[in-house]
Amino acid sequence: MLNFLSHISVVPLWLWIAFSIGIFILLLIDLSLFGNGDHKVNTKTALIESGIWITIALLFNAWFAYNFGSKLGVEFFTGYLIEKSLSIDNLFIILLIFSSFKIPDAYQHRVLFYGVLGAIVLRAIFILFGAHLLHSFHWILYLFGIILVVTSVKFLRESDEKIDTKDNWSVRLLRKFIPMTDKTNGNQFFVLEQGVKKATPLFLALVVIEATDLVFAVDSIPAIFSITQDAFVAFASNIFAILGLRALYFVLADWVGKLRYLKPGLAAILGFIGTKMLINDFVKISSMASLLVIFTILMTAGLSSWYVAKIEESKKRKQDLLK
Repeated sequence: MLNFLSHISVVPLWLWIAFSIGIFILLLIDLSLFGNGDHKVNTKTALIESGIWITIALLFNAWFAYNFGSKLGVEFFTGYLIEKSLSIDNLFIILLIFSSFKIPDAYQHRVLFYGVLGAIVLRAIFILFGAHLLHSFHWILYLFGIILVVTSVKFLRESDEKIDTKDNWSVRLLRKFIPMTDKTNGNQFFVLEQGVKKATPLFLALVVIEATDLVFAVDSIPAIFSITQDAFVAFASNIFAILGLRALYFVLADWVGKLRYLKPGLAAILGFIGTKMLINDFVKISSMASLLVIFTILMTAGLSSWYVAKIEESKKRKQDLLK
């Protein structure tokens, strides 16, 4: 294990262990403070929780940069920014999943908690495997680059509204092996009906969230390796971005649909970093330059979305006054 980790990262074994234990403890604290009870998570609580997760990530980023160098520190922050941006886009899919399965607001945080927990395990496996491939076969870098460029084109052509979550491949597969019910019984994932144990819509929503995260990983894992080839930087920045996803959902759920230029912005980012991977052996683009490009694209997408939404609201108010 030690030889494997030293092959894919400059970080010592003790930090891998300490980080994993720390994340586990933070998840337990998060569950005890914000996950108790069956109630809708209000925006104020979600903002506090989201702010805490972002602060923890940035403090760790500062400590990591101080101890392991500014280059890895910049790579960590850039990776975190990319993964956070992709997770915001993924929130719209989660919103569709909850709507499709008619999951009450009071039980959504429970589904999201286990969804995030499963995503952490999946991302850890994918990142370690991807880092091993990257360090063993240099040509994988080009494959990752092609995946990102193709994904950027798909981002521009596809619409989230076309997704039918109830017809997800994971649900169709699950129906072949597990009896299901359309009734939601509190926050339970399984219920007994006439002596038969059946999966509730909460469990189906959880399965679809995990299945879609597998699809998201196809974008996010190559994206993080375009910024850094250090497995710990990829792992830690990815995990920190995912950890705040549950809180971020309750902050952005009401208006994530208004971020109309987020998807084109993400398409531009994925296209940029995919191209960067493809030309890496010929043209070197520094981590700081990548960070500036990504930050500029995100700011442009965010401000453009806000400005257009503001103009439309102003027009709507004028039309209401004229009626």
